[in-house]
Amino acid sequence: MNTSDPALSAPRAGRRLSYPMFALVVIVYLAIIQLGGLLMKSLTGAEDMLSTRSVFYGMIIPLGAALVFTYGVIAYLGWLRPVLHDDHPTRSWVRIVPIVFVVAIIFGINYSALADKGLLYVLVLLIATQFVGWGEEGVFRGIGVLVLRDHGLTEGRVALWSSIVFGAVHLTNGITHGVSAVPQAIMVSLAGYFFYLTRRVSRGNAINSVLHGLFDFTLISGTMIMADPTFYPGTLLPILLYPVLAIVLVIKRRSIEPATLATS
Repeated sequence: MNTSDPALSAPRAGRRLSYPMFALVVIVYLAIIQLGGLLMKSLTGAEDMLSTRSVFYGMIIPLGAALVFTYGVIAYLGWLRPVLHDDHPTRSWVRIVPIVFVVAIIFGINYSALADKGLLYVLVLLIATQFVGWGEEGVFRGIGVLVLRDHGLTEGRVALWSSIVFGAVHLTNGITHGVSAVPQAIMVSLAGYFFYLTRRVSRGNAINSVLHGLFDFTLISGTMIMADPTFYPGTLLPILLYPVLAIVLVIKRRSIEPATLATS
């Protein structure tokens, strides 16, 4: 047995969470967002993201409630420190993952469309997308990664299964988007792996959470905030991020773990 494998380290303080209970956490998190969003729409009549009011009621309130639930669970489990701090380092070249995300965000944002919306709208949308980032990263790269490690999985399997679960829950979009939810789930799984690596190389859950929110902000700015949407070329940049990073990580997949672990 490779006792230096990070997944086989000494037990952590705090409560333990079984797979069924983790599934319940995910279900409740999704239910708060979906049902809360539907409730807000029925109360306000907001069916789009074209106004500050619709973003506030349709996103801020349900996503904020889901975020409070997520970190309430983390606090109850006694996992705040291990969720926010990751002691499983990677080799330094993995920093390319968050760097590429930053480049895609900077050049992918539709600044002119946001300028037309005004400062208040931009701030509310930015907060809403940060709620997405911190909530989903808290559930899947925080709680999910720790649950898998607690069950003795190697880091390779932790990365695989946390990403697959992250993508699989997005299949629920098939209710409203049909079969198009399948390729979306595959792309989301890839994104989950990139955020997992960002968590490890940054040694915490903050940078991946912020980047996750900004990445969603970028996509929304180029696709969903205009009443008469036209194609925005910058939207292609975040989309191209997936195959580029996937190719790099396939080539370098055997040199992600620190040398002392990879050779032990």
